[in-house]
Parts: sequence; C-alpha cells; structure tokens
Amino acid sequence: MPVDSSGRPIRQGPYPELTPHALIIGYALGAVIALAIGYAALILGFSISGSELAAILGFVILRGLLRRNSIVENNINQTVASTVNGASSGMMFSVPALFILGHDDFNIPFLVMGCIVGAILGIAFIIPLRKQMIDFNRLPYPSGIAVAAVLKSPGAGIKKAKLLLGGALVSAAIHLVVVQIGGYSNYDLGSLLGLPDYLNTIYYVSLLTIGVGFLAGKNGVFFIIGGYTCYWILAPILSGLGEIPSASELPEGTTAPEYLRGELYEPLGIGMLIGGAVMGMALALPLIVSAISSMQAAAKNKTALSKDEMPIKLLGLAVVGAFLVLLLIAFRSTAEMDIVRGATMAILGTIWIWIAGVILSECIGRTAWSPLSGLTLIGITILIFIASGLAEAEAIVAAVMVGAAMCVAMSQATDLMTDMKTGYLVGATPKKQQVAQFAATWLGPIVVMALIFVLHEAMTLGSDELPAPQGTALARMISGILGDDVPTHQYAAGAGLGAVLSAAGIPGLGVLVGLGFYLPFNIVLTYTIGTILRVVADWKKGKVWSEDVGIPIAAGLLIGEALVGVGAAIFHIFSAAT
Repeated sequence: MPVDSSGRPIRQGPYPELTPHALIIGYALGAVIALAIGYAALILGFSISGSELAAILGFVILRGLLRRNSIVENNINQTVASTVNGASSGMMFSVPALFILGHDDFNIPFLVMGCIVGAILGIAFIIPLRKQMIDFNRLPYPSGIAVAAVLKSPGAGIKKAKLLLGGALVSAAIHLVVVQIGGYSNYDLGSLLGLPDYLNTIYYVSLLTIGVGFLAGKNGVFFIIGGYTCYWILAPILSGLGEIPSASELPEGTTAPEYLRGELYEPLGIGMLIGGAVMGMALALPLIVSAISSMQAAAKNKTALSKDEMPIKLLGLAVVGAFLVLLLIAFRSTAEMDIVRGATMAILGTIWIWIAGVILSECIGRTAWSPLSGLTLIGITILIFIASGLAEAEAIVAAVMVGAAMCVAMSQATDLMTDMKTGYLVGATPKKQQVAQFAATWLGPIVVMALIFVLHEAMTLGSDELPAPQGTALARMISGILGDDVPTHQYAAGAGLGAVLSAAGIPGLGVLVGLGFYLPFNIVLTYTIGTILRVVADWKKGKVWSEDVGIPIAAGLLIGEALVGVGAAIFHIFSAAT
C-alpha cells in the first residue's frame, strides 16, 4: 500500500465512516461532555452544543493516538458524542424540578427509559425534513458550519485540541485548590470598596463561568443586561424610594439582595421566560408553515429520498410511537391516572414534540439560537394543567416524567439537524449519521440521570451553590399552579416585558434578559468577564483568533472545572457514606 511523506498509508477507496472506533470514542467523549455541559447548565441555566468539543477532541484520539485520518469517521464520532450530550439540556431543564419540589421517589428506570425513547422519537420526527431543509432550502445552521470547519482543518484541529486540554488542566487545578480545598467560592469586591450591599458586587469564583461567557460572545451581553438592570439600576432606585427594608426589618439571615431577588426579581424573571418563549413561538409561526411546506415537498418529490436516506414513513411510525410511549409513561407515573387525562397528555405531548421540534430546527438553522428552555417550560406547564385534577404529588410526577421525554425529543431533533448540516458539508452519508444518532440515544439519559442524583446528593439542586435556574423556575411555576399561589402581578409584568423584548428583532432576547433577572447576580458578574474578553478579543485580535485560540481555551475552562466539580461531588458522597 502506498504511504505519504509521514509514513501513513494512503487509503484507496471509500474512507472509514460508521466504524466501531467512531462509535466507541463518541460514546466516551459524549459521556464526558454531557457531564461537563450538564453541570454547567445546572449553574448557568442554559446549555451549549457539544459537537465542536467532540470534533476537536476526536482529532486527539482518532488522528493523534490511533493515526486514523478520515474526516467522515470523526464526523460520526462527533455526531455520536453530540447525541449523548443532547439529553443533558432536555433533562436538565425538567427533571431537577422533581428534586426541588421534594418528589424524588419516582420510578427512576422508567423515567430514563422514557427519555431514551423520547430521544429516538425526536430523531425520527425530524429525519423526513433533512433533505428539504438542508439540501433544498439550504438553511445555514451556523453551528454545523463551525463544526465542519474544524473537521476540514486537521492541523488546526490538533492545535485546538492542545489549547483545549491546556485550558482544562488550568481550570481543573484552580477549581480544585481554590474552591474544593480552599472553600473560597465567592469574592466580595463590594465590601472592600465600601459599596451598599444591595448592589450585590460578589463575584462567583469560576473559570467555567468565564469560559461559557467567552463561548457565548456578544450574545451574552443580552444575558448580563438583566442582572445589571436588577442590582445596579433598579436596586438604587428602590433604595432611594425607601422600598428596601433596613437590615433590622429584613427576615433573620436575609440580606437585601436576597430579599430583592426572592420578592421581585425571580418572579419577574420567570414571567419574562414565559413571555419571551410565547412571543418566540408566535414569531416562529412562519417557520412552522415553511417546515410543513418542506415536509409536503419532500413527500411529493420522488427524488427527495435515496438509498442514503431513511424512509419518510418513519414519521408516521414516530407519531404512533410517541403517542403510545407518552401514554405508557403517564399511566406508569401514578396509579391515579385515568384514561381521558392520560390520553390527553399523550396526544398533546406528541403534538408538542412535533411542533417544538420543527420550531427549534428552523430557529437554530436560521439564527443559531434555540428556544428549548422556553418551550420546555410551556410544554410542562400545559401538562400540569391537564394533570391538576390528580393529587398534587401524582400530578407533578406525571407531568414532569412525560415532559422530560418530550424535552429530550425536542433537544435531539435540534441536535440531529445541526449534525446533518455538518455531514452535508464534509461529504458524509446521511443514513450513516442517522444510524449513529439512533445508536447513541441510550447513553445520554443514563449519564445525565446519574449526574443529577450525584449533584443533588452532594450540593442540593436549587441551592445557591447549584441554582438549577430552569428547574427552579419550573418548580415554582408548578407550585403556583397547583397551590393557587401564583404571584400574578410579577408574572404578568415579566411576561409583558419578555414578550416586548423578544419582539424587538433579536432572537431570544426576552428569555436571555429574563435569565439575567432570575440567576444569582454573582454568576452574572463572573459571566461578564468572559463576555467582555470575547468582545475585546474579536475587536483587537480578530474573529479568526477567537475561533482558533480563544474558543478552544474557553471550552477547556468549562470541561476542566466541571469534571473536578462532579468528581468532588462523588467523593463527598462516598466520604459521607463511610
């Protein structure tokens, strides 16, 4: 066999694609990335794609260690890893609500199985649109283009991998020494400068948060606006009007920032999440029409499908399968479930998977923004209203278990189309990518469920250390609906503001600003550092430098701290047990 200048054999014929190497490495990298991004999602309230991380790390193993040089094989690796990670956003935005509400005695294996089947159904729902959306409509899918650029640049991929691993080592070491061993998790700058405590100038000591801020770039500016509006604009105004109680008037152990957040900013933030998500859906109606037209065109076009595509009849099987699975989950979640209520939850859940999957795929295809968290909140809220006739505990468990399967389905639908765009650009076989997606659906829910249990046991979901913003927002919404104790005025005001912001022309603005209202401000302050660093880097060094150097380092900061945090949680549990 001929060899190149470095002594590697020159392959003749098709390059390896769907191989055991790609699947096994994809499983391993996907589990690591799911742990890291899932951990970050419980702190920051939103998730990021793991495709680019998997592609970069794939170069280290496939090309560096195993000396394999197939781009399409690495594409399968990142497709598998991204699918495993896809369960993290769907589950992190829903399942934590059960723990926060104290209903952690649910049927765990059944929930995991439901999420696995949900992932399969989400993929099956969206596969018939692949040809029309990507080949014919040519939706850009910016995230997919970015991953394709990594795969096409093997030399750059190795360089990025080294930077990523370096960032991970630095982040892991600092978090281990400073936070885990030293116990120094916050830095109170305001007390050193003598600032009023309502300004809340306490920084969260976290390179992970800085890294995520850098990865978000200029879009992160809209997220931090919400936090600064709360504490640096509204708080001084409220103080001047005498609306903030003095230290002696506050409940014992409560600070002024905690009072403001609990009484005002949190309910406003939840309202903004809801209002922003609803407006996002309204604005996405043309995208739904476009997607329906795409599906109809794909069904009529005899050349739309080939031997490299899965059959369009898969959609019909997915519809039937989704209904049956959601119906089964509804009935297995509680013995009190009646046929009418269970069937209604299954029907609406099936419809919601399809509608939300289409919205998400179109939104991320055109703008790189995914309103998954808002659609999750709305979907489970609808299920709660349907289940509200049951006893409170049974209603909560039923709605969240069905909702979790729905959310994972929506997340996987989005993930599939992004990866399909990458495959389209690097010459991959669509059918092989789709097979890889199906083959990876089983692992993500298992990893994420284990992560949720470990972190809850070690740090408690919903605490200041692990705020789980989306899960906490969902938990409070559920409590308000079932307990008839919704802070109507704050929710309504927030919903109106979120809707107006989302209608301003910037995708997801209402949701992003709402998260800034809702999250603890110490996280927002630290996130600001990463966002500013990215804006300055793009301005001074150029976007190419940010993509080739800054982003891999930032991704390493995320992975290193997250893995040490998860490891410390596991160590804490074992130490307490012995």
